[in-house]
Amino acid sequence: MPTFLLHHRHDPDECAAAFAAWQGFDSPLRHRPAPSTCLAGGHEMWWHVDATDPSEALALMPRYVAERTEPIAVREVEIP
Repeated sequence: MPTFLLHHRHDPDECAAAFAAWQGFDSPLRHRPAPSTCLAGGHEMWWHVDATDPSEALALMPRYVAERTEPIAVREVEIP
């Protein structure tokens, strides 16, 4: 199954809404850590997910978050 890096960005004034959007949304992404720059002032977040295509990957997120997220197909490589 393909792996996607979901790269989410929001403006500083959208931070509270981006987090609140998850309330009541059932997703395996909830209640687990995600790298974020929000507390450092960057307002970006990332998730690694397995999905059949970009649409399925974005469906793991509430619409408000998904609309501000780029799904990037990634594969693991071995660094020499």
